Amino acid sequence: MRNMAKKKIMVVDDEPDNRQTVKTVLEKEGYEVVTANSGDDCLEKLEKENPDLILMDIMMPGTPVRDVVEKIKDTKIAYLSVVRTSEAEKEDLLGQGNVVGFIQKPFDIDELASKVKDIVSE
Repeated sequence: MRNMAKKKIMVVDDEPDNRQTVKTVLEKEGYEVVTANSGDDCLEKLEKENPDLILMDIMMPGTPVRDVVEKIKDTKIAYLSVVRTSEAEKEDLLGQGNVVGFIQKPFDIDELASKVKDIVSE
């Protein structure tokens, strides 16, 4: 990613290991990464941060992810999902405003990097 401003990614996951893994992978790819440990934490951090993409775990305690997503207006969101999501569920979730994709967990590191690159360069 030469000659381009660093893209900023926010990783929202209640599992510290997942946040750290994704952060490490994306930083190696040249992204600036901020993390949040819940949907509420994400919304709070969005007051100061302006990420190009939010990677959000689909299953977290606290405020339902669907409600959190509705409050995020101008940022692309991709879900990190450990559960196999049916096509119908994906379509329903992708119909939510700025949700642009799904990344299945556990993910392949190269696939994660490639999907993120595709999304942020759209």
